Amino acid sequence: MIPNRHLLATLLALVAANAQAQETADELVTPLPPATEMPLAEVLEPPIETVPLEAAPAGDAAATGSPSTNATVNLIAALVAKGILTQAEALALIAQAERDAINAQAQLQAVAAPPVDPAGQRIAYIPEVVRREMRDEIQQELMAQARAENWGGAPEADWTSRVIPFGDFRVRSENLFFDSLNDNTGAFPDFNAINRGAPFDTTGNVFSPQFNVDEDRHRTRVRARAGAEILLGQGFNGGFRVATGDNNSPTSTNQTLGAQGGNFSKYAIWLDRAFLSYDAGPGDGEELVFLLGRFDNPFFNTEVQWDDDLGFDGLAVRGRVCLRENMHLFGAAGVFPVFNTDLNFASNQPSKFESEDKWLYGAQLGIDWKIDDDWSAKIGLSYYDFNNIEGRLSSPFVPLGANDAGDTDATRPGFAQRGNTYFPIRNIIPTAANNFGTINQFQYYGLATPFRNVTLTGRVNYDGIESYRLSALAEITKNVAFDRSALAANAVNNRGTDPDGAGPLLAGYDGGDMAWNVAFQFGRPKLESFGDWMVSAGYRYVESDSVVDGFTDSDFGGGGTNVRGFHLGGFLALTPHVRAGIKWMSSDEIAGPPLKSDILQLDLNAKF
Repeated sequence: MIPNRHLLATLLALVAANAQAQETADELVTPLPPATEMPLAEVLEPPIETVPLEAAPAGDAAATGSPSTNATVNLIAALVAKGILTQAEALALIAQAERDAINAQAQLQAVAAPPVDPAGQRIAYIPEVVRREMRDEIQQELMAQARAENWGGAPEADWTSRVIPFGDFRVRSENLFFDSLNDNTGAFPDFNAINRGAPFDTTGNVFSPQFNVDEDRHRTRVRARAGAEILLGQGFNGGFRVATGDNNSPTSTNQTLGAQGGNFSKYAIWLDRAFLSYDAGPGDGEELVFLLGRFDNPFFNTEVQWDDDLGFDGLAVRGRVCLRENMHLFGAAGVFPVFNTDLNFASNQPSKFESEDKWLYGAQLGIDWKIDDDWSAKIGLSYYDFNNIEGRLSSPFVPLGANDAGDTDATRPGFAQRGNTYFPIRNIIPTAANNFGTINQFQYYGLATPFRNVTLTGRVNYDGIESYRLSALAEITKNVAFDRSALAANAVNNRGTDPDGAGPLLAGYDGGDMAWNVAFQFGRPKLESFGDWMVSAGYRYVESDSVVDGFTDSDFGGGGTNVRGFHLGGFLALTPHVRAGIKWMSSDEIAGPPLKSDILQLDLNAKF
């Protein structure tokens, strides 16, 4: 018997790949001229000479290395030379082959003489081309069986079958239009630019960094993302993705062409996803998945709560169980580090400051219900607690230069868009060193309110129109930690205006804590072939401190909160992997000075 299945698989592979082995296989069935007939016994009799077992150790190629006229023996000798077989295993194979040949000859001798017709003519034999086809089919079946049954004892799948690559590419033409009545007197400071750079001297004679609110702009942007899912087995998976981006913004992977200095400079690639997961669920539509690292949003939501590009860092669990036929209970929960204090904070002094770590704790529970063949619905209730995300007033001190640090500088946001309410977090003492508060007022700004959101999200689908789907999506959220009276005392933005239109009224805070939106989609559920289309429309109302502006939609109104308005859009499939899109967004500021903007986006998306 062959020592193990690996040897058989190796033999089969050599026969399939080696030209000499192919010629030998042809010799196993003696070809006949078209008009020639032979007795059946002659065709079945092996044309290769058998090697007596007792002679093999002395003269066989497997033992001596000298060539043999027997192709099978030469194949075994080659396996010995390559170290795949030992000499003892080779001799055992030859012995087994010899016994099988003797048994076959004995069976043939027991068969009656070839049948003849009354005229004494022998029976015709199968043509050579048919015999070759039969041989090839048998060889292919054996090879397929060897792979399917893992005869060689190798791993069931190599790395190429465990790694699933994916990616997409988008080109976008974006036009931004601003209303001529927008306030361009310095009413829209860019707190993100201030907080990510040197502190701003409020007593200086220059403006702080400001948002553009009066000059129309056009930009061409690209987005490229590529990654892979890795099947690790036993319920474990991994994955990673890299992406483009103007910077390390958590809400956008767009790269503006000509940015970062222009002149065809190269652009950065960022690590966008990197995670491990474990699925402990039973399957059949139920799951219990644990996620660790940086992964996709585990919650059911709209882009008002979380931007579509946002990745979550930390640990999360996502579950789904069947309540009854066509109804599932789903949920998610997680702990996510929003900010981790620098190891050496503050870096410019020997005595370090206390850590100011920030965390997000989130949980969601909902129902996913397939009502009937036409209707389905999904609804989820969520709670998000942003621990320590608000700014905190520092201990009293006197900064003599832009490099002097306050002990609560780390409470300012590491990233922001615009819309949230801010307050100065440095408690600067007026002394003779700063001319009693008239110079050297180097300031950073923190969020003026904590954030704890209760969010209700729902979606209803109607599939009663052949091949088309009508969907309605809605979300409402409230920041239950919002305290209007506390903000009114120290907010530096989102102030109201004089009822008579005379200008800003610094005494009146005009922000809010609620956000809601509704959207409708109609078209093909999936854009899979040329001509498939989908259109959408929606309206949103997002007050200043309803959600953290750094994590909400980065497109509408230029990104952030304190906006209201509508959008219209649609997509058209050009191929199964390419589609074109258009979107128009119109927004107004809710609180504070007037700011109106419109944005037109034209997209071409490719997915692979």
